[in-house]
Amino acid sequence: MSFETLAIDPRCLKTLKGQRITEPTPVQARAVPVALEGRDLVAVAQTGTGKTLAFALPSLSRLAAAPRGRNSMLVLTPTRELAVQIRTVIEPFGNALGLRTVCLYGGVGLGPQTEALRRGCNIIVATPGRLLDHMARGAVSFRDLRILVLDEADRMLDMGFLPDIRRILAKLPAERQTLMFSATFPREIARLAADMQRNPARIEVGAVARPVETVRQNIYTVAQTGKTPLLSTLLRGSDVHSALVFLRTKHRTDRVARSLHKEGFKVQAIHGNRSQSQRQQALDGFRKGRYNVLVATDVAARGLDIKGVSHVINYDVPNTSDEYIHRIGRTARASESGDAITFVSPDECVALGNIETALGMCLPRVEWEGAVNVVSLYQTARKPQGPDRHGNSQRKRRLFRRR
Repeated sequence: MSFETLAIDPRCLKTLKGQRITEPTPVQARAVPVALEGRDLVAVAQTGTGKTLAFALPSLSRLAAAPRGRNSMLVLTPTRELAVQIRTVIEPFGNALGLRTVCLYGGVGLGPQTEALRRGCNIIVATPGRLLDHMARGAVSFRDLRILVLDEADRMLDMGFLPDIRRILAKLPAERQTLMFSATFPREIARLAADMQRNPARIEVGAVARPVETVRQNIYTVAQTGKTPLLSTLLRGSDVHSALVFLRTKHRTDRVARSLHKEGFKVQAIHGNRSQSQRQQALDGFRKGRYNVLVATDVAARGLDIKGVSHVINYDVPNTSDEYIHRIGRTARASESGDAITFVSPDECVALGNIETALGMCLPRVEWEGAVNVVSLYQTARKPQGPDRHGNSQRKRRLFRRR
């Protein structure tokens, strides 16, 4: 299948061709025709599958074919970084169609955003909190709204945005198309869809509860005090081109980033306490190769399109299997391969067991000189594992060999 068969605006096709994008991903192939019909839609698919274009191409094609209105399309997303990324994807198509996009997010002054709204736009990409700020000041009206998109809907609920979303919905026209995109479909999402959509089509692409096959997963058992030395050693490996390191707290993120910086690594940190300009500088520098290590809290785990990440390292074990899947989904994107490494200390055995139980598999342990005894509940409930699909009974690696 090609994009030419999807009946999107020819100017969008020309822009796709200029970006050397010729074939739709599975979620695009299934979502675009439904959205072009004007139907409400719930699309469930893993991160990295092209969901932004799946809603942008049909929505912008519909807007271009209708009389122009102010603020005709609203995209809600949970984080500043995702808002900026979505605008970056949408803008080339909007420019080709004569549609103007404004991005609204916190961490920066209201003034420039208010001025951009005053000048007028067709598409707004926003985080819920900042959008409510502008609505409270009377800076934005949605009388002409035709399309509402909730991107990373499950993440917005995880981050406590449901009350904000309901306040926004109360100010929007009832007659609209509503598109919801999510990596998972918990009961809370189902209830939200029932409240805000009318007979939506639902598509589900891929096994959303499992990592992609091209990511190699490994566990290093290690004492808490040994995590930073182990991280430093792994990052010096010749196969580590760019690495995302995930931690649970902002304080630990800064501490680990400072430690790596002292050891000579090109590293930056990203978390909720950093300003928007600092976060954007870190992401841009990582994408362009000025930094090859990005140390982050889960603010960077969902939805961000960071290409070419060779390694994801979970310095702290994620709290849930969904968090684990979304973190390691930053590598092995677009059918490439990648490595996902998780450090597990004895006090994290319960969290590891929950992840393995949800995945239905015992994650491979790496034998190395500093390994400690960590046995997950899932591991104890299982018989000794036979060879995996690669023919290995257990992955082994000599960590501190001379390179």
